[in-house]
Amino acid sequence: MGMRSGGVSTINARSRDRLLGDANGYTFIELVVVAGIIMILAMAAMPLARVSAQRQREVELRAALREMRTAIDKFKDAADTQQIASLEIKAGSEGYPADLETLVEGVAAANDATGRKLKFLRRVPIDPMTKKAEWALRSYQDDPDAAHWGGQNVFDVRTTFDGIALDGTKYRDW
Repeated sequence: MGMRSGGVSTINARSRDRLLGDANGYTFIELVVVAGIIMILAMAAMPLARVSAQRQREVELRAALREMRTAIDKFKDAADTQQIASLEIKAGSEGYPADLETLVEGVAAANDATGRKLKFLRRVPIDPMTKKAEWALRSYQDDPDAAHWGGQNVFDVRTTFDGIALDGTKYRDW
C-alpha cells in the first residue's frame, strides 16, 4: 500500500509537469493579440471622447449666449420702463447697452440719489470655442447679415468661432 501511494503521486507529478511545462508564461503571440485588442478598443473610444468634449463646449457656448442675451433684454426692459437714468442711455441706442462692459459695470438707477447701479452681468463670459472673452456684436441698426458691428449699441451677440457644430449648423449662426 505504501508503494502504491508513492507511485501514484509520482505519476501525477510527472503528468502535471508535462501539462504545465509549456504554460509557464504567455507567448509573444498572445501578448501581441491582447495588445492589438486593447489598441482597437482605445481607437474606438477616442472619437467618442472628442465628440463628448465638443458637445460640452457647445453646451457652454449656448449657456454663455443665453446669459448675455438675457442681460441685454433686461437692460432694454429697464430702459423702456425708465428704470435707468436718462444720462446713461446713449442717443440713438434704441435703449440697448453701448457695449458688453456696460452690462458688467452697471448704470445709474433713475431717481435714486444713493448712486445705486443696476448691473446685468457679473462678468463677460469666456467663449468656450475661442477661450477668449471676445464676442461678435450686432447693433440694432446693423443689417441682419452684417459681418461687422456698427458700434451704435449691442442688440445681439454671437461667437467669433468659424466652425461647424455637431448638428451641422455654423456656430456664428447661433
